[in-house]
Amino acid sequence: MKSVKGTFDRQTSQRFEEYDERMKGKRQKRKEERDKNIQEIIEKDRMDKSLAEKVEKCCLICGCGLGGVAASVGLIGGLTVNELKKAAMVVAIAGAQKSGALAGEVARIPAAIEAVISGIEREFGVSTDGVQGLKSLFTANTYNDVTMIARAINSEYNASSCLIGRSATDNSICPWVMTKQGAAPRIQGKAVSTYEVIETAVKSIVSDAPKAAETAVETATKEFIKASTDAVESTYASCQIAIIASVVAILIIVLVMIIIYLILRYRRKKKMKKKAQYTKLLNE
Repeated sequence: MKSVKGTFDRQTSQRFEEYDERMKGKRQKRKEERDKNIQEIIEKDRMDKSLAEKVEKCCLICGCGLGGVAASVGLIGGLTVNELKKAAMVVAIAGAQKSGALAGEVARIPAAIEAVISGIEREFGVSTDGVQGLKSLFTANTYNDVTMIARAINSEYNASSCLIGRSATDNSICPWVMTKQGAAPRIQGKAVSTYEVIETAVKSIVSDAPKAAETAVETATKEFIKASTDAVESTYASCQIAIIASVVAILIIVLVMIIIYLILRYRRKKKMKKKAQYTKLLNE
């Protein structure tokens, strides 16, 4: 029995030793595999972390860079357009003044003639079409000829019913002549002829014509300047709109980059937190 017991103990001990040897080998192998897996996980985590950081930095750098570009475009572009606009305004105004002066010279004589016609109709109460030979005097060479105009109007007065005792209302020039002739002796202390009264009134009307002509020149020049400046304003307004649109587009891209950066950063931190918890569990 002792021999059998001893043999059993030896065999059992031997088997336990063999089992321990096998378990040691398996434990070592599993440990090596686990260490290898952990190392791979660490390497992969390091690569993912590095890639995520690079993407985050790229988004942040691009956002900052584009933000600077937007500021530069807005500032430099605005200043450039403003300076170009000023230069264009100077050129446009100079050209418009020349064109306006030419157009004003063209409109000068018609405006002066129109002023003389309006003055005669307003002063004498007669129509230039109704006075024989008067309308033909309104040309570039004779519109300011006081003598010829006064003679034509005086002829209308002499031919009217005023001289043969009819009602003064038959001709609108009659009340005017009578009023002027009645006032002239009291003012000057002597009588004046009908022609002198008419000539004095015509002279006053003709002397006012250059003012109307100058007004026409100024109006034409102002219109040309306004048209030129409006064209410049319209052109550079479109440039400013394009710059504003570019700046807005860049700012939108910057905003998108910053949002991507914040999302990636949040996800990376969340993932790192989970891995830290997993590592802690493995160590335990």
